[in-house]
Amino acid sequence: MKPLARRGFTLVELVVTVAIVGILALAATPLLETTVRRQQESELRAALREIRGAIDAYRRAADDGKIARKIDESGYPARLEDLYQGVENRQDPGKGKLYFLRRLPRDPFNRDAGLSPAQTWGKRSYASPPEAPREGADVFDVYSLSEARGANGVPYREW
Repeated sequence: MKPLARRGFTLVELVVTVAIVGILALAATPLLETTVRRQQESELRAALREIRGAIDAYRRAADDGKIARKIDESGYPARLEDLYQGVENRQDPGKGKLYFLRRLPRDPFNRDAGLSPAQTWGKRSYASPPEAPREGADVFDVYSLSEARGANGVPYREW
């Protein structure tokens, strides 16, 4: 009589395989979270650089007389929306508007999809001190409203 051919896996083999796969999944989860966080931090850096560059370009245009401003105004935009909605070019009226951004990026750490991109950012006016930023008559700088800290230990609000 021939012995029966062995087919399939034993219960022990299946349990060991599932345990190994579970351990690998547990080890990969923190790595995945770190990767997602680093991606968001990269997006935050790029968005801050883009918005701050547009604010500076707006100020240069105001200093060059391309944007009408009152004598008591700082020359910075009154609101973030002016950067992508455009402002009238005083030197070439009727020729169109001056645009400083194609679109306003969102704060990547703000999860509220109901907010407009401008509402996701904290705004600092020219008149407020850097250690206690407040909104005011203009937008001198932007910052993240997130309370979390970056991988470098610095709060996102201070980037």
